[in-house]
Amino acid sequence: MRPVYYPEDSVFVTGTAKVTKEGAINTVYGVFSLSMVIDIHSNRIISVSANMIMEETNDFLSYLMTGKNIVTDIDDICASLRRRFLALSQKAVMVALRDAQNRYLMAYPHTRETETQN
Repeated sequence: MRPVYYPEDSVFVTGTAKVTKEGAINTVYGVFSLSMVIDIHSNRIISVSANMIMEETNDFLSYLMTGKNIVTDIDDICASLRRRFLALSQKAVMVALRDAQNRYLMAYPHTRETETQN
């Protein structure tokens, strides 16, 4: 396992979603889980991981989401997923992303107001 440094002001957030019965994720895990590390000052996604079967899928999801703002960029991320992530789990990824955003906003409700003022 590689050592990873995350800033002191970062948090780990997970979102979950149901997956189709045909998908490999359902067979192996039963539920889709999307995990992110988020900088609480900028609301930027620092790191992304999911319980995907193939490593390349995780890499691609990370590429699409890392650096984005969990509060303000959700619609843009979902549009990118609809256009570029053409997997059976596409809908589950978007549901889990919104679930993670909701969890983050429950823990840091002031971020919603701060972002709308900028």
